[in-house]
Amino acid sequence: MIPFIVIVGPTAVGKSDLALRLAKEINGEIISGDSVQVYQKLDIGSAKPSLRERQEIKHHLIDVLDPAEPFTAAQFQKIASKLVSEIKKQDKVPILVGGTGLYVRSLLDPYQFQVDGSGELREKWAHFLKEYGKERLYQALVQADPESARRLHPNDTVRVMRALEVFDLTGEKMSSRRQNLDKSYAPLDPSIVYIGLSAPRETLYERINQRCDHMLQNGLIQEILNIMQAGYSLGLKPLQSIGYRHGGWFVNGLVSKEEMVRLLKRDTRRFAKRQLTWFQRDPRITWYDISQISPEELTARILKTCRAIKTRVE
Repeated sequence: MIPFIVIVGPTAVGKSDLALRLAKEINGEIISGDSVQVYQKLDIGSAKPSLRERQEIKHHLIDVLDPAEPFTAAQFQKIASKLVSEIKKQDKVPILVGGTGLYVRSLLDPYQFQVDGSGELREKWAHFLKEYGKERLYQALVQADPESARRLHPNDTVRVMRALEVFDLTGEKMSSRRQNLDKSYAPLDPSIVYIGLSAPRETLYERINQRCDHMLQNGLIQEILNIMQAGYSLGLKPLQSIGYRHGGWFVNGLVSKEEMVRLLKRDTRRFAKRQLTWFQRDPRITWYDISQISPEELTARILKTCRAIKTRVE
């Protein structure tokens, strides 16, 4: 039986470093579970592995889309599921490195993103949008499914229409469907090694501060300028992610550099807290505090588990 390693945890905790160490030891290939690394040109702000690291160990789902192209959890689920199977067929070990919680769960649990609707429903809400505008469309969702409306921005008309379509089709709120699944944690396939990395708050915050400083020192602002000069709008979804959003504020003169840095570090800390909240709900994760175990010992423990799995008969 070939193991499937899944590494989760907050940003800057060391997930990518662990994945690289494991991949070298166990003949592995890495699948990125990050919603921004999938885009070309967004390198520094998404903390992509270096070119050297990608040459050393094969990485997947990095630099595969243009920044203007959409990418959803449903697309990730389809592509990543196929990758896991293909990597195992080569007698290699797939290693998913995840910061985007919904992406990870879509691979581990029976997430069914598609509710097959009719063209009539899509046309209904597209016509509504054209006739009444995005604000009225959003208010329709507020009435039908206020919880989903709180999660979505009025400008995100695609997802607003999708939530309305689900409500029309099933009579059930999309938020309720999601919450019910989010609270359900089925037993994992015995081949899965599900690892979580954590750290004391002070340690994690210092690592976050260092990462933010490193990004800025290594040219985050110039990267944003290059993207703008290539004709991309900073309003694109991937460019509204942490780092790019903040750099965009500075480039457009909305904040000083000092204020940009403060907000970047603050919002990255808040993001890390949300990631931990999401993952800590999952009782299937084996957690390791990076301040209490050396990288070498952590790697050795996971490899021992993987070798035990390899000896099992499917």
